[in-house]
Order: sequence, then C-alpha cells, then structure tokens
Amino acid sequence: AALILAVLAGFVFAQEPDNGRRGYILTVDDAIGPATRDHIVRNITRAEKDGAEVVVLRLNTPGGLDASMRDIIRKILASEVPVVTWVAPAGSRAASAGTYMMYASHIAAMAPATNLGSATPVQMGGSESDKSPSTWDRVRDAMKQDGDEGANATEEPENLPADAMGRKVVNDAVAYIKGLAERHGRNAEWAERAVREAVSLTSSEALEQNVVDVIAANLPELLEAIDGREVRMANGTRTLQTANLAIVEIETDWRTELLAIITNPTLAYMLLMVGIYGLVLEGYNPGAMVPGVIGGICLLLALYAFQILPVNFAGLALILLGMALIGVELFIPAFGILGVGGIVAVVAGSVILFEGDMPEFRINTYAIVGMGGGSALIFGGIVWVAARSLRRPRLSSREAMVGLEAEAIQDFMDGLGRVHLRGENWSARSEHPIRQGDTVRVIAMEEEGLVLSVTPTPTGNDKQ
Repeated sequence: AALILAVLAGFVFAQEPDNGRRGYILTVDDAIGPATRDHIVRNITRAEKDGAEVVVLRLNTPGGLDASMRDIIRKILASEVPVVTWVAPAGSRAASAGTYMMYASHIAAMAPATNLGSATPVQMGGSESDKSPSTWDRVRDAMKQDGDEGANATEEPENLPADAMGRKVVNDAVAYIKGLAERHGRNAEWAERAVREAVSLTSSEALEQNVVDVIAANLPELLEAIDGREVRMANGTRTLQTANLAIVEIETDWRTELLAIITNPTLAYMLLMVGIYGLVLEGYNPGAMVPGVIGGICLLLALYAFQILPVNFAGLALILLGMALIGVELFIPAFGILGVGGIVAVVAGSVILFEGDMPEFRINTYAIVGMGGGSALIFGGIVWVAARSLRRPRLSSREAMVGLEAEAIQDFMDGLGRVHLRGENWSARSEHPIRQGDTVRVIAMEEEGLVLSVTPTPTGNDKQ
C-alpha cells in the first residue's frame, strides 16, 4: 500500500508543474533579421493558440534591421501572451534593436554581466556625411559659434547627424522608443540618450535607473522573480503566474534555418550571380537544361532574399548592366571594351549592393573579389571558345561533315533513308543495307541537294 501511494504521489507531483500551464522560451543569439523576425512572430502566435502563460525571449544580439525589429515589436505589443525579454546568459548584450525590444516587452530582465544600449539608428547605405568625423566637427563648431551649445544640448546633441534625413531618422527613433518606455513605465529619459548619444548600461545600472525590471542569473530565478507581477497587455492588465510553470524550449525549425541561410547577404549575392550565369550559359547552349534549371532556382531564391533585405537597387542595376555588357560582347566585336566594362560594372554593383555598419548585413569582401575574378575568367574563356569556333569550318560544309557518325532513324529503302546527326535529321544514301538504329559514318555530301552519302559503321564482329 505504501509503495502504491508513493507511486501515485510521484505521478501527481510529476504532473503538477504542468496543469495545462506552460511557458515557451525562444533563444535569439544573432543579429535581428528576417529569419529572427519569422521565428519570434510565428512562435508568439503559437503561444497564443496554445494558451501559454508566458513567452521568454532569451536575447543576445548586436542589433539588426529596423523593419524586422518593428515587426517583432508590433507583435509583442499586440500579443495576448506576456513576453519577457531576458538578456542572457552572462556576457550577452541587447544592443541597438535589442534595446527597443527590451522596452517593448511586458517584462525586461537581464542576467548579471550583461549590457544594453547604443540604440542610435544607422541608415543602411547612408551617405558618408553620416559617418565622417569632419562633419561632426563642423556641426559642433557651428553650435559653439551660435552660443547655443548649452541651450541646445538636449535638442541638438553633438552626435546628431547634420543632414535633414539623418535628423528625421534619429528623431523618429527617439519618439518610438519613448513611446515604448511610457507604455510600460520605464525610464524614457535614458531611452532618448541611448538613441541620441549611443550610451549603454550594465545590468545593475539598468535596474537602478528603471530601464529593466528584474535581474536573474538563470531561468528558475527569473520565473520566481516575475511571479505575481502585474503587466499591461493590449486588452488590459494581467497578473503573471509563473510559479511551478512547465517550460517548453522552442528550437528553430527548418524554415527558420533556411530563411537565415538565404537572407545572408553574401549568400544571396552568390545566388544572384550563379542564377545569372546559369541563364547566360543556358542561352549560349540551348537544351543543356542543367545550367538553366540551377540558374532559375538560384535566381528566384536570390530575388526572394532581396525582397526582405535592404537592397541598394543602384548596385543591383549595375550588376545586371554588367552581365548584359558581357553578353553583348560575345555577339558584337568590340575588342573587349564591353566585356571589361561589364566586369567593372559587376564589381562596382557588388560593392554597393548592401551597405551598412553591421558586418552581418554586408557582403564578404573576398566573395566580391572572387566573383569579379571568376567573371573575368568566364568572360575570357567564352571569348576564347568563340574565337576557336569562328576559325572552324561550319558544320554544313562538306569538309566538316565527312567522318561524322550518325544514327539511322528508318530503314533504308532502295538505298535511301534518313539519319539523325547532331540534333538534325538528314536525307542519306547508301549502297549497303541499313536498318533503323544502325550507326553509320558520313563519307561524302552529294553535289545535288543536302543528301549525305553514308556507310555502315563496322561492328566488333565485322572487324573479327
């Protein structure tokens, strides 16, 4: 009886942490991009359908794309399940886009030895004036000459971009993060400094300045610390019940992994080039099928990646123009001028195709150099092959036809029949009996009409 009671008690206690109440934990350990956005948005939706108690977003990111970040934040703000963003493990960070996500979350938490901040937006493909130190010096000197250095310190800090577009971007980001801060009662003044001055905080400083709500070294400590807290949801307030909560770790699936691969700028660029070259080779050799199929698939994948990546369309146009010039060079003798210009256009377009200060969203330099060198080699090889083919006699000439082997496609009647030779059907004449499927050799082309004189090819048995 005691043994039965012990087994039943163990079963009850084993089931007690579940009770239909579970929390989902998602891990983000990379730059915020399309794949991250898809992973977070889809699984928050899944948590809503499953009636989860909470979603914990374990975060370690250097920042990311503004469009992906805003999609994630919109989903968090409208979520029916409380979202806890936790910067962990120790040594992690929530920089740039990660800081905005922290402010948008219902609970903001950090592990010890972590940091957040540096939320100044950087425009992808921005002008050099946004980055040049001399520009900042000119702005600072102008402010000092006007005597407004102290009065305008809040509205026009020294590191505010000098151009109108830069000011618009920064002011929009300030208003955005301050609105997130006010929604959850967090420090809006520091949030503005994080955008304008790119300041950062450690976990203890963030807790002291009301930037985050909790410091927790591990997941159980986090769940215990937030249990009973009241959070503001889209449809009202809600009290968290995270004690004895069953945690479900959600791993990234094949869709997220595939999206992360093809939206890597370097790989997307290589897919584009392979796709273009595949179609070009298919055009030079119609019917080969393999280059066309591979090129079409790669080109479609590249275009899908470009649809959700910040693409500089001037760079894309230069690449397409360069490939067109290389193709035209093969049909119009220009002594290599069009081909060389095409290679230069391809390299220049590759350099400016993706721009930005984040290495995660820039093309690897070695990939550009390799693709430029490969384009030069391919262009040189095609020109060499074309030059050789021009020096050869044409296939229709009598000299070129003699000695070629063909296949009989019908039985020869009265010495006349038809053969298949290099993709074409020819009328043929033979003094020997030939049946369908036999291999024949061309010995001459008759003077009257396009009629081949053929003879059966000796078989192994005939030779013996």
